Amino acid sequence: MENLDAIDRQILNLLQSDARLANIELADQIGLSPSACLRRVRRLEDSGVIAGFVALVDPSQIGRSVDVFVEISLDSQAEDKLDAFEEAVAECPEVMSCHLMAGEYDYILHLSVADTVDYERIHKQYLARLPAVARIRSNFAIRTVYDTTKHELD
Repeated sequence: MENLDAIDRQILNLLQSDARLANIELADQIGLSPSACLRRVRRLEDSGVIAGFVALVDPSQIGRSVDVFVEISLDSQAEDKLDAFEEAVAECPEVMSCHLMAGEYDYILHLSVADTVDYERIHKQYLARLPAVARIRSNFAIRTVYDTTKHELD
């Protein structure tokens, strides 16, 4: 859905900041009736613009305060190898995101782990067993400077 008007963008900005915002409060902040506001939110959901609603968990509160960014190079770019890798990497619960890349390596993974010992376990149990992997390079974040889930819409 590319035809987002100013009201749609306002709705999205507000919901990205607080997805628990009651429809009445949302409608009031935007200047719509609650029924019109709800129709717009449902349309944004049905069209896939709103992909879902989630609770964001503080990783340090659940014992996963270390972010690791893992660069992976495969031994082949064959479609079956890419598919096999992507299917297997989704099985590792500590992988927060996996991106197919253009450039020096094929994939970059973001892992959320407890510490270096935990990462070593994950490396042995999951990463070293991923199909078609030629090279793994791990980078540990010292601290997060900026992180957001919000796409600011003008």
